[in-house]
Amino acid sequence: MTDQRLLADQIAYYRARAGEYDEWFLREGRYDRGPEHRAEWFAEIETIRRALSAAITGADVVELACGTGLWTGQLARENRHVYAVDASPETVAINRNRIRTANVQYEIVDLFSWTPERQFDAVFFAFWLSHVPPVKFDDFWRTVRALLKPGGRAFFVDSLLEQTSTATDHHALDDSGVVHRKLNDGREFDIVKVFYQPEQLETRLPTLGWTGEVRATGKFFYYGCIL
Repeated sequence: MTDQRLLADQIAYYRARAGEYDEWFLREGRYDRGPEHRAEWFAEIETIRRALSAAITGADVVELACGTGLWTGQLARENRHVYAVDASPETVAINRNRIRTANVQYEIVDLFSWTPERQFDAVFFAFWLSHVPPVKFDDFWRTVRALLKPGGRAFFVDSLLEQTSTATDHHALDDSGVVHRKLNDGREFDIVKVFYQPEQLETRLPTLGWTGEVRATGKFFYYGCIL
């Protein structure tokens, strides 16, 4: 499958998955692996939330691939304004209904063809970097840089390669850069999924002009705050 077809399948997948996306984050349904797993998962999420609060507050923020609003709410509470963008009208509708606050503005955009028209104090994206094809990695980070005012920072969150993160009926995760995903209704899609280790990003991002730290939370996630 070509990159273009894979990205089209990826958008179709997240549009179709909008109504069930939160099951992954909340560890429900096919993602439920028991109370001990859930407690460990949410403890690591809390580590990220605390780091995000420390890194970005009182700012004008753009959230890339904002999804159903699982992070938009925190950004809205702790910052002046959030400009939330996503390629899926379905997830944006859920986000808008969930957040319901005047300091969040939404736009439907394809991040791979979007030309930003303004700059922000901070850029935030969660579980998006792994969906950027490796051939678009450098271009994506140039877009992030273009979004930032001088002195601005980027904060990002994503998944480590951990088999228990995915649904119980999904194929085993690997380093191929592509995963085969299934919805609750049985429909299947191939999407980009690149798993990075923090040390990989700490080595590569400085070559693109970024400085900062990328840390693992433990088993499930990593996050970075860079300038």
